[in-house]
Amino acid sequence: MRKEKVTEVIDGDTFRTNRRKHPVRLANVDTPEKREKGYQKAKDVLKKLILGEYVTVETKARDKYGRAVANVKAGRKSVNRHMRDYRK
Repeated sequence: MRKEKVTEVIDGDTFRTNRRKHPVRLANVDTPEKREKGYQKAKDVLKKLILGEYVTVETKARDKYGRAVANVKAGRKSVNRHMRDYRK
């Protein structure tokens, strides 16, 4: 696990950091995709929570796009747990 600065929020369950080539996807979180109801709200919530912040990324797997699928913490708060409320 390491601390990384969040540089971009792609959607409600995927973001980029300053230390990775590929984005990070939150493990066990499935928020609405673009053009689906709730997409913008989920993205905005994740932005408010982590954009510009340092997070701890614990990679659990890699998906077919090369993204780390991870448990993420902002301070002591589980980002995964927080974003589960915004599932499809």
